[in-house]
Amino acid sequence: MRIPVPGPRSLAGQLFAMQAVLIAVVVAGYALFTYVSDRGQAKESASSQATAVARTVADSPSVRAAIHTAHPTAELQPYALRVMADAEVDFVTIMSPRGIRWTHPDKDQIGKHFLGNTERALNGYTFTETYKGTLGYSVRAVTPIYDDDHRTIIGLVSAGIQVEKISKRVQGQLTALLGVAAGALALGAVGTYVVNARLRRHTHNMNAAELSRMHDYHQAALHAVREGLLMLDGQYRVALINDGGRELLDVGDVVGRSVADLGLPAPLTGALLASEPRVDEVHLTASRVLVVNTSPVSGGERRGTVVTLRDVTELQSLMGELDSERGFTQALRSQAHEAANRLHTVVSLIELGRAEQAVDFATAELELAQALTDQVVAAVGEPVLAALLLGKTAQANERGVELVVSEESRLDDGLLPSSLPARDLVTILGNLIDNAVDAAQGSVRARVTVTAYADAGRSELVLRVSDTGPGVSPEHADEVFRRGFSTKPAGPGGRGLGLALARQAVQRHEGSVSVTEAEGGGAEFEVRLPLRTTAPREPMTSKGGAS
Repeated sequence: MRIPVPGPRSLAGQLFAMQAVLIAVVVAGYALFTYVSDRGQAKESASSQATAVARTVADSPSVRAAIHTAHPTAELQPYALRVMADAEVDFVTIMSPRGIRWTHPDKDQIGKHFLGNTERALNGYTFTETYKGTLGYSVRAVTPIYDDDHRTIIGLVSAGIQVEKISKRVQGQLTALLGVAAGALALGAVGTYVVNARLRRHTHNMNAAELSRMHDYHQAALHAVREGLLMLDGQYRVALINDGGRELLDVGDVVGRSVADLGLPAPLTGALLASEPRVDEVHLTASRVLVVNTSPVSGGERRGTVVTLRDVTELQSLMGELDSERGFTQALRSQAHEAANRLHTVVSLIELGRAEQAVDFATAELELAQALTDQVVAAVGEPVLAALLLGKTAQANERGVELVVSEESRLDDGLLPSSLPARDLVTILGNLIDNAVDAAQGSVRARVTVTAYADAGRSELVLRVSDTGPGVSPEHADEVFRRGFSTKPAGPGGRGLGLALARQAVQRHEGSVSVTEAEGGGAEFEVRLPLRTTAPREPMTSKGGAS
């Protein structure tokens, strides 16, 4: 038969037991100290009382007069009994200088020798002692009785209180003290139980070892999680942040600081300060694209917010490239369809015996397509940008918008340094063109004009995109680059991210972007990027990469 071994007590249970023992020890110690102190005080009080009675009797003229009589006991015994009753002492013994008793509570002891010390009194001193006499142990005082001239000792007087009665007084006080101590112990136990019951709820009835393991697991999980993790308290101060969160937000030790003081972009700060949960919201920092999720921590009251951050900078860039590839595919499909129609036309003309007209038709179409290609390639020698412009031209044409490259465009191949990757140029120029086509679509003589050139000193790249749309009002000139800003209804994927991504890429290369009114109406976006040879501020990638 196995005997069940009790598990370790919970932390609250251990604290309760320790506090109960501590309170019991403190109360018992206090009770013992008080008892000893009261016992000592009771003895001192009895000594003082006996001394006062003895001196009073010794100073009484009637006592001195009775001592000079032939039979002192006759007058002194009644007097001593009256003093005992009035002063509440157990005996008053008046004796001769030789120690022969004249008075005593027990008449049989009168005439016998006093039991105790008298030497100091015979020398003129009053003293107290604890001595065992005929009545048992007593606290007594002995003092001399002087003659009228205060020079000759004519007798001695001793007054005392039995130790047994002193103990009874202390025991009565001890009973009351024990009652008070028991009440204090009970009150302390109840208070300790209430406090520990609350602690038990907060610690989920776990013991110290379990709490220690939980803390270790907590710390290990924080450092192992690849995504960023923040925990905000009820006042929106940072209570906890892991390594991933510091890296993604580009902050240091911010524990205890308010979210509003971290210097984050306004939309991201607003999301972190929001009381309602946020799910998979895309936000931009200076160099990253983050997916933010927030969840409030509740337990009868608002205790804080848990925030998770995922870095999708690389993923967003790849999605932009994928969108461009899809656009190119759609453009090729459309061009293939148009080419098939033209081919059928040429074949039909040949079948009708009009070969010369068929050649003229085919040559004209080929010259038109080649002219467009030649125009783009001649103006923009950079292969990636040229391919982007050709693809965007076909896309715009499908949507009824004419996309043209201005005559002042001139961008030779090899001009761009390695510090300005083609991917960022595609992000910047592609989003500006997409935004311009959206704005120009549906307008009269819808057109988008693209200009790309390097300045005279070849120290700066200028990209300019204008459209014939409604334009951007001056009060929205800065907000148009904010994530989520759009004058059109949001689609399934949302709107207002393209221009924000473009500005992020521009700022990463320490460039500038602005929007003004175009000459013929509409909006004109201008980007200026330095053509330096040093590397730009690349976004830091998390240890786990893009997720």
